[in-house]
Amino acid sequence: MKISTFAISCVTLTASVSAFTTSPLFLSRGVAPIQHAALRMTADDEAKSSPVNDFKEKQSRTRTDDNYKDTIDVTMKFGGSSLADADRIDHVTALIKDQIAAGYRPRAVICSAMGKSTNSLLAAGDFALEGRVNIDALRTLHQSALDEFDLNDNVRREIKELLDECEDLLNGVRLIQELSPKSLDQLVSFGERCSVRIVAARLNQIGVPAQAFDSWEVGILTDSNFGDAKLLPSSEDAIRNAFQKRLDPNVVAVVTGFIGKDPNGKITTLGRGGSDLSATAIGAACKLDEIQVWKDVDGILTADPRLVENAVPVDYVTYDEAAELAYFGAQVLHPIAMQPARKYDVPVRVKNSYNPSAKGTLIGKREGGPAPLLVTAITCKRGIQLLDIESTQMLGAYGFLAQVFRDLEHNKLSVDVLASSEVSISLTLDKKQDDDNIENAVKDLSEYATVTVKEDRAILTLISDVERSSEVLATAFRVFDTCGVKVEMMSQGASKVNISFVIKNEQIDEAITNLHKCYFEDSCIV
Repeated sequence: MKISTFAISCVTLTASVSAFTTSPLFLSRGVAPIQHAALRMTADDEAKSSPVNDFKEKQSRTRTDDNYKDTIDVTMKFGGSSLADADRIDHVTALIKDQIAAGYRPRAVICSAMGKSTNSLLAAGDFALEGRVNIDALRTLHQSALDEFDLNDNVRREIKELLDECEDLLNGVRLIQELSPKSLDQLVSFGERCSVRIVAARLNQIGVPAQAFDSWEVGILTDSNFGDAKLLPSSEDAIRNAFQKRLDPNVVAVVTGFIGKDPNGKITTLGRGGSDLSATAIGAACKLDEIQVWKDVDGILTADPRLVENAVPVDYVTYDEAAELAYFGAQVLHPIAMQPARKYDVPVRVKNSYNPSAKGTLIGKREGGPAPLLVTAITCKRGIQLLDIESTQMLGAYGFLAQVFRDLEHNKLSVDVLASSEVSISLTLDKKQDDDNIENAVKDLSEYATVTVKEDRAILTLISDVERSSEVLATAFRVFDTCGVKVEMMSQGASKVNISFVIKNEQIDEAITNLHKCYFEDSCIV
């Protein structure tokens, strides 16, 4: 077994496993309540007070009887399952209205496409390449919502025009027998663009002033890497200017998630987790009080409840802990979506649109002191490959590690975890990697090293306080020894919040179940 404190968390940011959630969650003990921006004035701020500023501050409050109550400015993001059909849209819009009544002010509601619309559009693209164009199912899904809410002719016309444009695009694909990444991004954008118009119209129907926006209209600007575009640095100022200077704060901006536009005005998509990124980018740029990500789960649990029956809710996790959970398998919030929130320390709350009374899990910054629990959560990534690479050159040969990573980069391979010594290195590659790229990398590495590839391995990760790693590891290795689990590699993450073990796939369930008993259930087997 190789043990090292050196680890890399440059995993491909597309993997996603079911979220670890089923039970209602409560706020973590010891976590300071979120303060509204109006309560964070310094002496310098007070000195800058003016009639105009006083007027603006009054606009950020709502009146309850004779008393002012500070509002909490938020973004709210809803995924496809939360907007699956007319019934779900009705539920979500009523939820938004209830949140407003409770003192929240949604500056932006970010929406994914309805249900499985994105998958349907991708399939329609494939069929168009085969010579068939048919989007009847998409028309029916959106028409049903229009009819259910009896929406006005303007909204109906907008939806029809979008779907007609979508069908025209597919006919073009059918004729030229080509679907480029640029065309594919334009194709899948129709789901979000239809969704926001229906949600905004329904909000207006129930008395919540709302307006639909395509994301580029509120500052979501990207590069031209179609299929996996990145936000441009200028996007932050563009978002801030849009919300501060152009949009009425008392009108809910219903914004398309997942998509943007490049400098040439072409539609792009932000890749996996793109809708989450849209929400955090807007919330962070505007420095709002909270970013709410509404999913079909209650938040984060200590383990996958499908595997661990007694998994318990996690009240609070740090940005680092949430990112590591996502890296290693838990569908919490995509790691890249965490970056804007972390930059401006805007807390993120994961909530359940099917169970809005649940408090959810709060993701934020820990204010000093040790973590409240020895282990916060247990997660895993299955089906990975373990590569043992041992140099055939002289001991301590210059550039060995550099050459290994040059070869990995050349073959477009990203590493999950890594452990190294002076002349050997072990690393893991997940099942999302291209098999041909792995095979070519092994050939390149074999020119100066002995390479052993081990299939059907799994990474078991403990999200924990590594300052207490001796306690964590003492329990873990006693459990492994009792269960007959052989640890083939171990790595402590550079983020200082995770310890990862590589074991065989067939042993992962037993290992997680028994570790959970020791760390969370007071029924340890050792």
